Amino acid sequence: MSIETLPEQTQINSASTFDKDSFDQNVMSTYGRFPIALERGSGSQVWDTQGKEYLDFVAGIATCTLGHAHPSLITAVTKQIQKLHHVSNLYYIPEQGELARWLVEHSCADRAFFCNSGAEANEAAIKLARKYSHTVLEIEKPIILTANASFHGRTLATITATGQPKYQKNFNPLVPGFHYIPYNDIEALEAAIGELDEGDYRVGAIMLEPLQGEGGVNPGNRAYFQRVRQICDEIGILLIFDEVQVGMGRTGKLWGYENLGVEPDVFTSAKGLGGGIPIGAMMSKKFCDVLQPGEHASTFGGNPFVCGVAMAVCQTIERENLLSNVTARGEQLRSGLQAIAAKYPQQIIDVRGWGLINGMELSPDITLNAIDIVKAAMEEGLLLVPAGSKVVRFVPPLIVTEADVDRALQILSQVMASVMEDC
Repeated sequence: MSIETLPEQTQINSASTFDKDSFDQNVMSTYGRFPIALERGSGSQVWDTQGKEYLDFVAGIATCTLGHAHPSLITAVTKQIQKLHHVSNLYYIPEQGELARWLVEHSCADRAFFCNSGAEANEAAIKLARKYSHTVLEIEKPIILTANASFHGRTLATITATGQPKYQKNFNPLVPGFHYIPYNDIEALEAAIGELDEGDYRVGAIMLEPLQGEGGVNPGNRAYFQRVRQICDEIGILLIFDEVQVGMGRTGKLWGYENLGVEPDVFTSAKGLGGGIPIGAMMSKKFCDVLQPGEHASTFGGNPFVCGVAMAVCQTIERENLLSNVTARGEQLRSGLQAIAAKYPQQIIDVRGWGLINGMELSPDITLNAIDIVKAAMEEGLLLVPAGSKVVRFVPPLIVTEADVDRALQILSQVMASVMEDC
């Protein structure tokens, strides 16, 4: 459905004006924003307030699962807002129960807790892990192992869990109880568990991303994760997966852990779960579902509106067989990126990813950074996003078409030819 065919009341005035000075005067400057203002979208395309069209390979940073103005989302939003949009979790919420049942039936989880974001879902997982460590494992001072180059959110606990000092600067004192290990390095993990097992301190959980998104699009090693699962089973600690960026079909499978041949005890979801409507979820196996009434909550978490929309996203992924599209378009995209990389073997050192989360890594020996390519591509009508200083990330909507990918690769090829002249 294009923007032109939407009901009259949902049409957006393309002649609307945008006052950047007023925006900057009134909105906190917590983001480094690109100098465009987006006002409408359809499928994998968006338009700015000047009427310029862009091919959106950012998708709200792996969030707009169904792209923009998808009929299923329009129907779900309209239907639910006309019925009931919010009530407290003091009462049973049928839409929440329906969504939880779908998630349980389509994953290794037995229970779901709903919140508003990935950071909140990870906070819930951290709290669950701490209570489990205290009450079941009888650990006085539990430690959660997380990986270098990880990203788990912006709250105090989740930036502490995040193994990247740049996100933690000036926010100390950080939350105690976290220790960082190299990603995909089993010897380092085993050594850390042994070293940290002293007195009242013990490792109670390991928290990892199946594929690191913000850390540079680094896929998990299958053998590594299978050994981590074995270690957790042997010593009885929890394995937590942060699926905020890779879950909900982004990798070509519904959950990132399916690419690794292991199941976590706890995992989190957000971003793509609501297709752009704010919702997060923490899911767990029954044996570690230790949180009791009053120990964790969320005012807006799992309200009728967000759950109704998220349910539409889940059903559309199934009905439109989007996982097959993600696999096919991901292979097409990586093949095209590899062809571009082959033209610049000294400047582009790797192309990697799963499904529709992919990264193109630049050599550390050149002055060109990911942000330079992102800016140049934006000028040509292609939206991309960095994943660190040297990795360009490609995360289009799961409904992206073959023609969309071809067009993106064509634009990128032209951009690379231009920017490489200066390298």
